[in-house]
Amino acid sequence: MIAAHGKLSRIPYGAVYFRKSNPPRTDWERDYQVAADDGMTTFRHWFMWSAIETAPGIYDWDDYDRQLDLAAANGIKTIIAEMITAAPEWLYAQRPQGRLVHADGRPFESQLGGSSSTGGFHAMSLDDDVVADAAGRFLTALVTRYRDHPGLGGYDVWNECNYPVDSGYGPATIERFRDWLRARYGELATLGRAWGRYSYSDWDQVQPPHTLAPFTQSIDWLNFQADNAFEWMTWRVDLIKSLDKSHPVTAHGIAASLVSAARNGADDWRSAERVDSYGYTWVASRQGDADWQQLHAVDLTRAASRGKDFWHAEAQGGPLWLQPQVIGRPLDDGRITTAEDLRIWNLTSFCGGARGLLYPRWRPLLNGPLFGAFGPYGMDGSRTDTSAMASTVARWANSDATAGLFASAPIGGEVGIVYLPEAQTHDLLLQGTSDTYTKAVRGAYRGFFDNRIQSDFVHIDDIAQYRLLYLPYPIAMSAAHADSLADWVHSGGSLIVEGLPGYFDDAGWVGTRQPNHGWDTVLGARQADVIFAPDLFHDLTIEAPTGTVPVDAFRQSYQVSTGVVRGHFSDGDAAMIDHVHGEGRTRLIGSFPGLGYHDRPTDAGREFFADSLAWAGIEQHASVTGADLTARIFDGPGGRFLWLLNHTRTDQHGTVRLAGAFLPKGEPTVIWGRDQPSLAADGSLTVRVGRRDALILEIG
Repeated sequence: MIAAHGKLSRIPYGAVYFRKSNPPRTDWERDYQVAADDGMTTFRHWFMWSAIETAPGIYDWDDYDRQLDLAAANGIKTIIAEMITAAPEWLYAQRPQGRLVHADGRPFESQLGGSSSTGGFHAMSLDDDVVADAAGRFLTALVTRYRDHPGLGGYDVWNECNYPVDSGYGPATIERFRDWLRARYGELATLGRAWGRYSYSDWDQVQPPHTLAPFTQSIDWLNFQADNAFEWMTWRVDLIKSLDKSHPVTAHGIAASLVSAARNGADDWRSAERVDSYGYTWVASRQGDADWQQLHAVDLTRAASRGKDFWHAEAQGGPLWLQPQVIGRPLDDGRITTAEDLRIWNLTSFCGGARGLLYPRWRPLLNGPLFGAFGPYGMDGSRTDTSAMASTVARWANSDATAGLFASAPIGGEVGIVYLPEAQTHDLLLQGTSDTYTKAVRGAYRGFFDNRIQSDFVHIDDIAQYRLLYLPYPIAMSAAHADSLADWVHSGGSLIVEGLPGYFDDAGWVGTRQPNHGWDTVLGARQADVIFAPDLFHDLTIEAPTGTVPVDAFRQSYQVSTGVVRGHFSDGDAAMIDHVHGEGRTRLIGSFPGLGYHDRPTDAGREFFADSLAWAGIEQHASVTGADLTARIFDGPGGRFLWLLNHTRTDQHGTVRLAGAFLPKGEPTVIWGRDQPSLAADGSLTVRVGRRDALILEIG
């Protein structure tokens, strides 16, 4: 990964610095000196095609040369963020057929960037050969110029790894879609049957759907758009690596696989597999400051990185005042940034396994809609309380005291929450939004989180590493994924599955026997009835052994074959079925407890998730009593460590009990924190953790 190349510090820490034309050139030398003095090790800059290639083959590198030279002089490494998404104005004018096109036929305009007042953003399509050739020449010139510069640390590609919605209707993209369909279906007649368009006589008649609906053609269109975008990501990476074999290539997404992978390709698993390391943007003021929200983003990125190093590529370091995401929200919900906020946000990222952290700005922009936002330093580059905290964390992260800590990594969670891409896609096509899927998955995560159970997001392809899986909102499922999960259960896994498992197949067809894909045998029950009434079921509940569990959206009741009824709807219909399948077990729920807990968190709902570990015979890694703390464990060659995060605004005092495998081996050593814990004879720890702070202990 990055550190293995010896180009960056052990924990790269810094910010995005230069986005033409901010900050002012007169301040650059001073800012670099301040950053280096404060322990910053890494800057990323936006190398915008539209700002550099001012005419065909004519490049203005002056500002960027200065950035690399200053980096080398101050011991700071530069990450070059290629920005071919900002295309030159001359290309926009010369190649109108290469512009991105809306579904209604309108071409995209060349826009000023919200994060950089520079033109050319999100206007041109790489699917057009002329545009792609020009972009390739620019990338070649960029890498060739800087690959031997001592200030270079690596490259960042495809900023935030997603594409504009409703943008793929240009002629070149449509032709690529037809090629994709030819490879998938072979004959035109076969495509016609799959799409219900039986009278196609020529491939030129095949068009992408201009309105998304739950039909095979829309599923194909969404899948093509993602495949196409990731082909272009691979093209970027391969081109850069062919020119520079010494420096790593990274990328970062927006931690939105659960939100918009189907809609705009924000699939962290697909993004991470193509680069040396990965990262994520997560800005508390835009997302909310709840403890589970912060940690779920880093957990998602760690899962998607599949063992690669990853970094918090854009972490909030300053306020966000006027953007629509914050209007009406209180100031302390991430809308401003205090030094205490920055501390807990930083430590949460590292607790989740991040191996680097950058802010979206080192100092704020001075113009545009995002003026004044995100930077820990002042608008004039002066030091602030938040920059002092950033400096403290930067120095600590790269100190000798943390060498062992960051040589180890988070252990796997007690339960894996399965990411099922086709379920999100079908939710989008059925309801025009995938919000129901998003809330169901996030609600399940929060249900476990509120019990201080570590749940990991796990891609359907990676389930083998878990003993207990939770499958939220699985309304669509391919036959291959259904078989994979069934085999996993048969081999000894414990699966909790929410309602309507695989109700739709991967082509969007309803199975005539439910549960679909032969899962009535796996789950020991068949569907008795199903009602789709998301507008009416906001008060729906299931009477379970743990109490009255809130659920929502759809209601599926069952006739038991070989299973055992464990819960009912209020009218007595069977709603929870336990079953033994091979060496494993299943628990089928006739609606969506994750969705219910997201919208209506209750004690009984929380107990439903807590009961999962006992049902599966799994011991909780760490439990906390008397305090509102989140506990996580690191293990590895650097040793074993206990993290305790306090997101509240009061000091927390409590007792931590660890599973037998993780009991402390002698008195713990404090790696971060103010107070030495007290170790009892039974291995439990009495701890105090300050407000918006953490306690990190070496325990073995």
